[in-house]
Amino acid sequence: MNDPLAPLLELAGVAEAVGSARDRADAAMRHRALRRKGGQVAAEVGLRAAVASAALEGADHDLEVVRQGAVTDPVMQGALRVVGALDGLAPRWRNAPRQVLARLHVLAARGVVPDDALGRPVADPVVAARLDTLMALVAGGTRVPPLVLAAVVHGELLNLRPFDGPSGVVARAAARLTLLSTGFDPRGLIGVEVGHLRRRPEYIGAASAFATGTPDGLRSWLRHYTAAIEAGADDLTPIGDAILATT
Repeated sequence: MNDPLAPLLELAGVAEAVGSARDRADAAMRHRALRRKGGQVAAEVGLRAAVASAALEGADHDLEVVRQGAVTDPVMQGALRVVGALDGLAPRWRNAPRQVLARLHVLAARGVVPDDALGRPVADPVVAARLDTLMALVAGGTRVPPLVLAAVVHGELLNLRPFDGPSGVVARAAARLTLLSTGFDPRGLIGVEVGHLRRRPEYIGAASAFATGTPDGLRSWLRHYTAAIEAGADDLTPIGDAILATT
């Protein structure tokens, strides 16, 4: 059976960018802080990822203020809840992706949308059909590298907006779950959301390009995604260094 995502690796420069991002992530994960303080590093990465994801949803907050627990904004709180739940949801993502996606929405959108809308996709047959296709890919319908699948999950959910409210938070969390569950980043150490935020105009433009479905649009998104992975990987060194310096 043909792999529906395999042609993405034939787009100009994509396979090379994917390989480079994989190498950068692997190198970053050899930081000595991870041997003794891996949990602390992962917690810091998660906090920064949540702050970045909320900011991409329009809820900008200072990292240190969030760290102090002083932010009550529901989008920020939802992003924090989502990040805190990812380790527990990762083992179920490939076996029950639709249920996990609904759970992500419940966590992200509480206090933002009415309770009866939590975990319920919008009633649109086109969205439902494309969501079915995407969930089949997550469940094992492709053999492309995990980074490529994560990028497709992210881009498609941004485009479909299958839930009301902060659907971008859900999309970014689903992509992170893909990286966690496929072994690309099993400890949640790559803050790709921070990479997206640092390149916010490019992120927005590349996501719009992805939605066109053209080869150039898909290539633009995949190249952005690999660059965001590399930025997240590069952050591991200063985070690890800072944690070692305080212990």
